[in-house]
Amino acid sequence: MGANNGKQYGSEGKGSSSISSDVSSGTDHTPTKAPRNVATSEDSDLSMRTLSTPSPALILSPSPSPLSPQTVPNGHESPSPSPTVPGETVALVHAPPGTQGCKRSSKTHHTALIDFLPDPVLLQIFAHLSTPQLCRCARVCRRWYNLAWDPRLWRTIQLTGESLHADRALKILTHRLCQDTPNVCLTLETVVTSGCRRLSDRGLHVVAQSCPELRRLEVAGCYNVSNEAVFDVVSRCPNLEHLDVSGCPKVTCISLTQETSVQLSPIHGQQIGLRYLDMSDCVSLEDEGLRAIVSHCPRLTHLYLRRCSRLTDEALRQLALHCPALRELSLSDCRLMGDFGLREVARLEGRLRYLSVAHCTRITDVGLRYVARYCPRLRYLNARGCEGLTDQGLGHLARSCPRLRSLDVGRCPLVSDMGLEVLAHCCLGLRRLSLRGCESITGRGLRALASGCPELQMLNVQECEVPPEALRLVRRHCRRCVIEHTIPAFY
Repeated sequence: MGANNGKQYGSEGKGSSSISSDVSSGTDHTPTKAPRNVATSEDSDLSMRTLSTPSPALILSPSPSPLSPQTVPNGHESPSPSPTVPGETVALVHAPPGTQGCKRSSKTHHTALIDFLPDPVLLQIFAHLSTPQLCRCARVCRRWYNLAWDPRLWRTIQLTGESLHADRALKILTHRLCQDTPNVCLTLETVVTSGCRRLSDRGLHVVAQSCPELRRLEVAGCYNVSNEAVFDVVSRCPNLEHLDVSGCPKVTCISLTQETSVQLSPIHGQQIGLRYLDMSDCVSLEDEGLRAIVSHCPRLTHLYLRRCSRLTDEALRQLALHCPALRELSLSDCRLMGDFGLREVARLEGRLRYLSVAHCTRITDVGLRYVARYCPRLRYLNARGCEGLTDQGLGHLARSCPRLRSLDVGRCPLVSDMGLEVLAHCCLGLRRLSLRGCESITGRGLRALASGCPELQMLNVQECEVPPEALRLVRRHCRRCVIEHTIPAFY
């Protein structure tokens, strides 16, 4: 890539990068989830920063080989330091491109076409880059260095890779971003380190101390993170709304630190502003921990507790009392949950839109009737593997929840054509339906769906013995429907 200040950064020694040669060692990937799944995207009116005297910059590079040279500030090469542990990220500090004392090349450099682009256009391009890519762009030249560290590009830090030394990366990145506002980074709103297995409490403590404006934190699969660090983040980041600690077995609760609790007045209450909380696969979560969570997080609208196998019906008793705004709830694979727990969930009444109780084998028509009666605005229900559900429960659901859009009753052997006929008659706007493994389904139920649910977009009849003619009828009446099946005669 071209540079407009007369110096190519690549002409310096390999180890003298002014900005990260790689944020991670062996993790040159585009970050995964994005929120792309991000809950909110805030605009910032911060003016573009200019550096009259460039400050020291960040290098996050893989461990150098013993023979690779290292450029020092006087322009001479010295032997590289001894290699560190393989896969560990090495952090060094150097001046930005164009400020070191190497001699100016006598050759004439041709200006690259990209250098004719104005700064606002380059900023728009940089806005689509990941955190490692931004750090590499800062190595190109002095102009790109200044642009790459523009505060407007650093609302999000996304790091990936099991070998990444995430604690050190977060420490150096936040230190660099706090350069204009000492000890505080006012622009950073999102930190995503999902899958960084080397992340520990030390990295989260750095985020908590440096990023008071944090709104979103995702540390899924970081099994070294514990309660202490999570408490520190939610206590120091009052604007935090989205927290994903799924797959963190050491996290057993969400609460404020003891020091923060003492400082809060009784009028304020010990409340946390979280709206989205994912604790799926937090296998150590128990009833007492969930009680503390719902009492401290009254603003929750999305709560996911998939595969938290220690939770029982008792844990849900306080849910409707403390979290009246809850709209989405997942209890999939919480096999100790039963009809009593669904009765407590039904107390959320008209607010609940999304409910998943897949593989909760203790749930029967009794619990489903509570949900159908008190949650008429339900849009999504996943009851896959609830073998106690029958046509009677499905009929109650269809008649009480006519706005249902997505339903999964796969592996429910007692659901038959009779239940499908009621569903087709009452839920005309149904779009997604999974009947996988429902052995009692025949062509009669599918013909009812074809005539009653014209908006159907997905139908799963895998492992069902249904005639191909019925599937052709569904395809003819529901032209947008994708049919998943295991019937060789249907094509």
